[in-house]
Amino acid sequence: MTNEEIWNIVLGEMKVTVTPANFATWFKDTKFEANGKNATILVPSNFVKEWLQSKYHKNILKAVVKLQPQIKELAYKIDTNAFKRADLEVTKKNVKKKEPESFVEETTLPEITVDPETNLNPKYTFESLIVGSHNELAHAAAQAVAKNVGTKYNPLFIYGGVGLGKTHLLQAIGNQIRLEKKIHPRAIRYMNMEKFTNDLVNALRQQTIDEFKENYKKIDVLLIDDIQFITGKEKTQEELFHIFNTLYEHNKQIAFTSDRPPKAIPYLEDRLRSRFEGGMIVDISLPDLETRIAILKMKAQKRGIAFPDEIYNYIAQAIPRNIRELEGALNRVIAYCQLKNIEPTVDDAKKILGNILTIPSRTVGFSDIIREVAMFYNVPKEELLKRSRCQDIVKPRQIIMYLMREEMKSSYPYIAGKLNKKDHTTIIYACNKITQEIKKDINLDREITTLRENLRKV
Repeated sequence: MTNEEIWNIVLGEMKVTVTPANFATWFKDTKFEANGKNATILVPSNFVKEWLQSKYHKNILKAVVKLQPQIKELAYKIDTNAFKRADLEVTKKNVKKKEPESFVEETTLPEITVDPETNLNPKYTFESLIVGSHNELAHAAAQAVAKNVGTKYNPLFIYGGVGLGKTHLLQAIGNQIRLEKKIHPRAIRYMNMEKFTNDLVNALRQQTIDEFKENYKKIDVLLIDDIQFITGKEKTQEELFHIFNTLYEHNKQIAFTSDRPPKAIPYLEDRLRSRFEGGMIVDISLPDLETRIAILKMKAQKRGIAFPDEIYNYIAQAIPRNIRELEGALNRVIAYCQLKNIEPTVDDAKKILGNILTIPSRTVGFSDIIREVAMFYNVPKEELLKRSRCQDIVKPRQIIMYLMREEMKSSYPYIAGKLNKKDHTTIIYACNKITQEIKKDINLDREITTLRENLRKV
């Protein structure tokens, strides 16, 4: 097989594992080259390179090795020729005869123009964010931070479920500060936690740790996404702690996002947890129906599209939990209309999205729940099956009992048997306890919501 054929097959596998919006964003204009045991993915920008490495590397490598077992190393490289091709395409479009107007205008996704110095994407602004009851406080806090750099809400800690706009708010802070405060781009740094860890590992490997520390101490605004991935990484926590202290003492702005509040991040050092909790902690909840409809209308308007309201209503009702999935569904309807050159009806939308909205998920099993809870709370799976009264084990174990009861509809005796309990009254107590605590503990409610979302993806 040629490199192009191999990559087309790999892209086909990736396309069914990610949302259409994510696929178009991260895999567009990528290429594949193989040389013996080594292979390289050519990407259009540094930001795409970092994102593929941190988020999709394992899946890409697995798909490549399935086709070419001899490949042992997979690297990522910026394709400088991509910029020349882009310029050529622009030239062609400028001289191309204008096509007759149709219902759907050009729906090609816009190019990502990520700032190479800050890693900020300029499309993430406060103006492009729909504000509703679900994110009103987080939006206000983020704006206050942008206007009062280092002096108000420092650090800012934003947490919430997947695809609810945490990254958008975090980058909006950086973009607004750069616009209003005229801070030099080198003094603003956005990254995800995996990038920070990788930078640290490389510095230790190359014995440039002093240079690593100095580079971070020069930052005026540090924005770190998905801070929950710091769990269990002792050296990373130590270095972040020292960097945090240096920046904080000099009134430099720090902001984080996470899928859970600081106190719910397992194996986080107390000294670092106290730093996270020392500023402003805000959450983003699930957007209500009206907000989801407004988000869809805004996304469509930016693409020059105007659908009937009932289509927005249908998509918003079908996808209640994830804004990224909302956008992906909208893009799918737009693409269909572009191909067919039609104005869609609700029936068309149901037909287009039916196969992605109504596919029954695989039945959740005991091993799925054990695995997801163990990963979420960073607890060894075998420890969850032992008799232990350690609080770090008791809570996850009770959540396992609750999820088995709610998601698997298992009987109390069955759950007791799987968890090596002689008496199923322990299971009843645990399930009732979690049920009651969810009603009064919003953090626990979010943790279990996130676990349920993860289970639906297995």
